[in-house]
Amino acid sequence: MKAMILAAGKGERMRPLTLHTPKPLIPVAGVPLIEYHLRALAAAGFKEVVINHAWLGQQIEDYLGDGAQFGLHIVYSPEGEPLETGGGIFRALPLLGSEPFLVVNGDVWTSYDFNVVPRTLNGLAHLVMIDNPAHHPTGDFTLRDGQLSDAQPGAATLTYSGIAVLAPALFAGCQPGAFKLAPLLREAMLAGQVSGEHFSGHWVDVGTHERLGEVEQLLAVAH
Repeated sequence: MKAMILAAGKGERMRPLTLHTPKPLIPVAGVPLIEYHLRALAAAGFKEVVINHAWLGQQIEDYLGDGAQFGLHIVYSPEGEPLETGGGIFRALPLLGSEPFLVVNGDVWTSYDFNVVPRTLNGLAHLVMIDNPAHHPTGDFTLRDGQLSDAQPGAATLTYSGIAVLAPALFAGCQPGAFKLAPLLREAMLAGQVSGEHFSGHWVDVGTHERLGEVEQLLAVAH
């Protein structure tokens, strides 16, 4: 199975760190954020990784190279203009092939074990869900009996972790350009085509300086 790391975000809230450094290369406990994903993917047996990038993307290529140092083969999907999550993945589909692939947001830090992601799908997508963090209290979707649906009034919700297995067919009918992933997922949910799991381990969306500090504290405890 191939994996894609989404690394095209600009990281506005992480300024001034991101003025000269792309967000995935910001050091967390001395290690670039994206490197945690690469090590975890290699440990789970992944060999081929696609990374999209836009803002200061050449730095990402210069630092990671072809991935050999991690035991991986990395190819890049440069985006001249930001394409959002859906558009970025759609653009990279020729590099990802015809089988389901793992996708991971480049700006999250997690202890999630990529060994456990399903290698096959019964539908169009499988999302890893987490408890709603303080910065996203309303959550995204409802998980019931392993199936995901759009959040209903009064129903318990979970937050999408930014980790998923997607089938290329999810993007059938899409056109090149910038578009979001969520509407495609909601459409697939209506058709009963999206499964999910609840992950309760460590997960931090490293979107602010405070949350960067949170990860450094977690890593300090781990060591």
